[in-house]
Amino acid sequence: MACATFTPSSSCLKLLNSNHKNNYKSKCFQFQKSFVSLNNHCFPVGPHLSISSNRHSTPPSLSVFNGFNCFTQKSEPSVSVDARTTAEERVVVLVVGGGGREHALCHALKRSPSCDAVFCAPGNAGISTSGDATCIPDLDILDSSAVISFCRQWGVGLVVVGPEAPLVSGLANNLVKAGIPTFGPSSEAAALEGSKTFMKSLCDKYNIPTAKYKTFTDPSAAKEYILEQGAPIVIKADGLAAGKGVIVALKLEEAYEAVDSMLVKNVFGSAGCRVIVEEFLEGEEASFFALVDGENAIPLESAQDHKRVGDGDTGPNTGGMGAYSPAPILTKELQSMVMESIIHPTVKGMSAEGYKFVGVLYAGLMIEKKSGLPKLIEYNVRFGDPECQVLMVRLESDLAQVLLAACRGELTRVTLEWSPGSAMVVVMASKGYPGSFEKGTVIQNLEEAELVAPSVKIFHAGTALDSDGNFIATGGRVLGITATGKDLEEARDRAYQAVEEINWPGGFYRQDIGWRALPQKLFATER
Repeated sequence: MACATFTPSSSCLKLLNSNHKNNYKSKCFQFQKSFVSLNNHCFPVGPHLSISSNRHSTPPSLSVFNGFNCFTQKSEPSVSVDARTTAEERVVVLVVGGGGREHALCHALKRSPSCDAVFCAPGNAGISTSGDATCIPDLDILDSSAVISFCRQWGVGLVVVGPEAPLVSGLANNLVKAGIPTFGPSSEAAALEGSKTFMKSLCDKYNIPTAKYKTFTDPSAAKEYILEQGAPIVIKADGLAAGKGVIVALKLEEAYEAVDSMLVKNVFGSAGCRVIVEEFLEGEEASFFALVDGENAIPLESAQDHKRVGDGDTGPNTGGMGAYSPAPILTKELQSMVMESIIHPTVKGMSAEGYKFVGVLYAGLMIEKKSGLPKLIEYNVRFGDPECQVLMVRLESDLAQVLLAACRGELTRVTLEWSPGSAMVVVMASKGYPGSFEKGTVIQNLEEAELVAPSVKIFHAGTALDSDGNFIATGGRVLGITATGKDLEEARDRAYQAVEEINWPGGFYRQDIGWRALPQKLFATER
């Protein structure tokens, strides 16, 4: 590997001189040979980003400048994973993706005592300006060779893949083949999300409880089956459709339209060339996450999101308008049941099929109203968004070491630690979402919003900076205003106080996040 220059760039010097007091400067420049310049940011050279032949020359207690913050690395981890925090275990991490989920992962990794630095590709304006990671906007995350080259150049010791598209395209396969530890499943294992037919077939074979279904490529046959089953009924595109490929049809006509849109009009392209017609399950939805190392799985804390765009869970489905953790509906007894009847059989089944799964399994569940038992609606093969935001602000373990343990097949030695209390995220979206919406609207007062309470953190999902340095909206779901509290009510109050500070005429948000878990009087007084 070519040696990187260890002279801080002029912009690094300017940042240090303008933003940090003399005592911090002296500590940073005491080890100036441990810095390199990348995209005009100071970057610490750890044991995996060597500037000489001695790969372990950087002291683990070194004061480093990471992004925009100079801080002293802790010598002890805040994680129960039997992790070693010697120089050999320190790691540089690349997070792949650029949404709110990736911002939350960068934020958690930055807090990891064993993490020397965090890159994010492509990242977004909020990730970069917050100092949670050094963003690499020009790195093509669908080009495996480019990602591998970057990892080798900068000594990346762990890649965390956020979105599903690079996973389905085989990014994890190629990274692992190149010897780079990667948290995320192979393209074959990612078929759990990439093909609903594959997932359903696995459920059939390994007795995993799910909704009754049939698969169709012929629209007439699909409509005939729908007529036999009656409405309400669910129509799903088989492949990835950016969260828009599921139609809950309350009437037969709506179901027929959904079939035609996918199989005749081809609105989802190849993702909709095959459809799943599924029974409608009545109950309460919940999100369940488990880390998987190929053979073993451990659950994360519970969380629940809000898919519908409007208050009271009305309107079309979205990528998620808010979430909270923990979710009261997922009792300890129910969580154990999900692990035994859904997660473990899936992990063992994938291994038996020759597709060992390494990454996070996100099970979308329906807790049936009649039986009170969980059924699997769908699998995602990555952290949910916005559930990831509330999970990451509650996680107290060293995330870098936890994910490395998963990559190494060592999850049996991991015990996750979580903060007490609750967390909530309220998503602010561009007006018109999930339909057409205007891009480029200006967002102001974000700094003031984060000062509402020490527990408030704003995660950016779709923002950029205009020529005047203002944040502008570039996507549908744009911000995730997240807060923690001693209970869900306090977390909610803090999150909505922060939302009210934000000046964004072009945005909107749901006012009832957490309504299933909170006293109804809280919402009745606001309407």
